[in-house]
Amino acid sequence: MIYVKRTEIRWHGRGGQGVVTASIVLAEAAVYQGKYAQAYPEFGAERRGAPVRAYTRVSDEHIKTRAPILTPDVVVVMDPSLDKSIYLEGLKIGGILIINTKKSLDEVRKYIGRDDLKIARVDATKIALEVLKAPFVNMAMIGALVRVVPVIDLHYVEEVIKETFRPKVAELNIEAVRRAYQEVETL
Repeated sequence: MIYVKRTEIRWHGRGGQGVVTASIVLAEAAVYQGKYAQAYPEFGAERRGAPVRAYTRVSDEHIKTRAPILTPDVVVVMDPSLDKSIYLEGLKIGGILIINTKKSLDEVRKYIGRDDLKIARVDATKIALEVLKAPFVNMAMIGALVRVVPVIDLHYVEEVIKETFRPKVAELNIEAVRRAYQEVETL
């Protein structure tokens, strides 16, 4: 039997936080690295502040499915005020939860109530406000993700950011990615 490494990621946040952009940037970085990837959103009401989901699949081989990711390996939460039952739904036993929060890892573990998960936390809002002067946490969350789940090299993420944004905006977004990459904590 041939072993294919596939990582399925579900992103949760609110409209205006860059959830969809984060999933696309990560998928493009995977393709730059020579992998196969998909990224797609799921919207309810399309308005700023409404809950948003996005999905990213990264694989060593061609991806044939287009189905939503119901049992993700990784869940990334950009807005900690979202109901935990929404973002924990279907997260695999032994999965990874990466959350934007000021809370300590122990506080997050207690709140989540699952001992089987690897939990990572980063204060992406603080990083975004300091670096970007705005609460756009998506690039910081990518930095945390690629540190905790080394499926994509940071270099490729930075290359996609350079091609996606104007030079000054790209520079600031790369700084946010690098800060979160360094500051993310895991339990």
